[in-house]
Amino acid sequence: MTNHAFDRERMRREVAAGLGGTPREISPKYFYDERGSRLFDQITRLDDYYPTRTERALLERFSTDWITGIRTRCLVELGAGSADKTRILLDAMHAAGTAELYVPVDISADYLEDVAAGVDRAYPDIEVRPAVADLTGELALDGALPRPMVVAFLGSTLGNFDREAARGLLRRVRALLRPGDRFLLGLDLVKQPAVLEAAYNDADGVTADFNLNVLEVLNRELGADFRPEAFRHHAFWNAEESRIEMHLVSDAPQTVAIPGVGTFDFAAGESVRTEISRKFDRPGAEAMLGAAGLRLVRWETDARDWFALAVGAPA
Repeated sequence: MTNHAFDRERMRREVAAGLGGTPREISPKYFYDERGSRLFDQITRLDDYYPTRTERALLERFSTDWITGIRTRCLVELGAGSADKTRILLDAMHAAGTAELYVPVDISADYLEDVAAGVDRAYPDIEVRPAVADLTGELALDGALPRPMVVAFLGSTLGNFDREAARGLLRRVRALLRPGDRFLLGLDLVKQPAVLEAAYNDADGVTADFNLNVLEVLNRELGADFRPEAFRHHAFWNAEESRIEMHLVSDAPQTVAIPGVGTFDFAAGESVRTEISRKFDRPGAEAMLGAAGLRLVRWETDARDWFALAVGAPA
């Protein structure tokens, strides 16, 4: 495993394109150094951040019979993060007596090492094979994978991809699947804007710290001279695009230099978009999966219809 998750040359190209474009943007994948990953784990435990606990309850409700029914031998988890909810699936596989391999896939190598070690200790009879990968690129997994296999993409992380990028990722997932395999997708659903905005603007400022951390990542990795204290967190509901947007807003006119990338002037009040979080409904999800060669075979929601687990199979 490499010691560094980020490809600096690719980062320079992407940051140059993002900050030089309209609107200015920074890819949310650069949130996730070790500190960013841990801050996000804190966010998932906040009272107003409902997606994680709602998805967890859905997994606890339906995983045992579902995993037993398809006799899953291998779990591949995209964007593994802390792998906290993953243990519900691993427990179900273990109870069914079919568990053989867990492949956590994440962009943060250091964080992934810790996660893999923790899972390995908890499940000594399951092989753990971590894979450092950028989900916007090729999904190349080493070695043979036992089947049937489940590829899981939880946390509604697909909502962080624009429509074109999401289609590309789903097509790459479809290419991994064989008959009998399944794709488990967590999706945050459209709901009242006040509920959505509260989830991304916590009173303790953890989400703000998480957002601002991306500037620290660029300073460390690329030698940029961002002053995080000169930017503020701003998150809001964009009804036209059916998504939450997170931005960093410049509090005053300033100039930022990034070696090998360029110099960027910011006006007071000018913002950089750092994340989108698209929200879904069932017809849209079904159409999205269908366009990637997947058919929707199961749809589970909570009582409030705030969150869904969608199961796709090769069409």
